[in-house]
Amino acid sequence: MRMADPFPQLLIAAARHHLRMRKKKSLTSSASLSLAGEILAVAAGLKPAFLYDYSSAGISQIVTYVQELQTISQLGCRLHVLSIAETVLIINLEVMQLWLETVLLKNNVPFIDVSASRTCPGFCEPEDVHLIKGHLFEVLSHIQAQAADTSQMLSSSTIFSAEFNLCTLFGVLLGYPAAYSFHAQKSFENCLSLTPLRVFTIQATFCKISSDFKVRFYSFSVPELLYPAVKTSLNTWCENLKDAFKAQKYFADLSISTEVVAEVAVTL
Repeated sequence: MRMADPFPQLLIAAARHHLRMRKKKSLTSSASLSLAGEILAVAAGLKPAFLYDYSSAGISQIVTYVQELQTISQLGCRLHVLSIAETVLIINLEVMQLWLETVLLKNNVPFIDVSASRTCPGFCEPEDVHLIKGHLFEVLSHIQAQAADTSQMLSSSTIFSAEFNLCTLFGVLLGYPAAYSFHAQKSFENCLSLTPLRVFTIQATFCKISSDFKVRFYSFSVPELLYPAVKTSLNTWCENLKDAFKAQKYFADLSISTEVVAEVAVTL
């Protein structure tokens, strides 16, 4: 009798089968394993969502891929594939609900105004925060409606509003402890050029694959000028992540590193 394929080979085969694009190369082995790791991090509660950017696969392809990943990895959590403005997020429904409720109620995520009209970054004005929270509440209501149907372990839907600031929205939905915002109706440029930014990178070993294979969970920044004001909330976020990390079995050796950089141009 033929023995079952090793776990890494099953993950690679699933990505190449479901996410194959016509006349285009399949995902590399490394990309296939990284993709699986990102989704397993969502399933393990290490992040509320993952933004799919590995190929131009459609929602139906991504749904069938995640379904197979759920089977291969024996995932017990409910995942959701959410499309926003042709961008696909893979969401842990339970974790996302709790995260958005916390953001809305506890004001634990600072919103940083980086509009091009500013001379330097600063915190958003109360009226702008109120508008952002209105959009987040709209997404939360949508997520709650999807979660109400408990008949499926995997579901999908679409939501969009022309008023959404996608930069800010994705920053929150991806679980970042701080989110950038700007007045998109005026300009999509920002004031971060040559501004010292404290960049955080969070990764861990994908121990189900290899002791050498790393998966990056988060990469985000805050202006160094504002870091002292948000340091306490960032430390709390890191401690919560460490607690969640202790409760999962897919990853080991959590690494939280930081460095200060200044770039000529910063794309959000």
